[in-house]
Amino acid sequence: MKPKVIVIVGPTASGKTALSIDLAKRINGQIVSCDSMQIYKDMTIGSAKPTVNEMQGIKHYMIDVASPNERFSVADYKKQAEECIEKILKQNKIPIVVGGTGLYADSLIYNIEYADIKFDKKYRENLEKKAQTPEGLQELYKKAYLIDEEACKKISANDKKRIIRILEIYNQTGKTKTFLDKESKKNETKYDYKVFAIDIKREILYDRINKRVDEMLARGLLEEVKGILEKYKEFPTAMQAIGYKEVVEYFERSNDI
Repeated sequence: MKPKVIVIVGPTASGKTALSIDLAKRINGQIVSCDSMQIYKDMTIGSAKPTVNEMQGIKHYMIDVASPNERFSVADYKKQAEECIEKILKQNKIPIVVGGTGLYADSLIYNIEYADIKFDKKYRENLEKKAQTPEGLQELYKKAYLIDEEACKKISANDKKRIIRILEIYNQTGKTKTFLDKESKKNETKYDYKVFAIDIKREILYDRINKRVDEMLARGLLEEVKGILEKYKEFPTAMQAIGYKEVVEYFERSNDI
């Protein structure tokens, strides 16, 4: 029988952290973060990393494992997260994967083996430059749609990050993201994943998100971002998160960086 691994997913501010910690205390579990921003050092307030007090003595993995100036891919996450799961299992504890980054969760649940795609900095820069205007981003979406209609139907026409990813995959491999995903899913999963999704009323969720933003600002989110921008010079993937991206854009508009 495959080892059981619990997965708790849900939107921002839905209560994943508190639920997972309470569950870990009850079932002798340890937690593997599944958040694409909590992996980065120094990005604490904006990524809503649990504090030491909030962890209540429960061991957490995949937090602060990379620097903001490092490129960290979903393939990197999958490899390291599975190593963490093995460590937990060897302690006769139950792994609990927790987070809101769907791509990361899918890589584990469906055992998706992402192609080892060499990063083409010049191609990425050209795409990023074109995507700076609404018209340019729309053009990129149309191009991606012609290449991989199935993948594009699953994302917003304004989702710059995923549009660029679809184009990069095809540019480097000559194959679509949809094809590669389907091929990789043919591999058997290593664990018996038990997935639980938090369902919460939208008005309650929005109220929680608004309160969280106020709390982040009060705790010093603007100062945190400014400190990161001063400390690091490049941000291959770190500053693409909702929250951080908006603060950076605010600083750029106000010439405060």
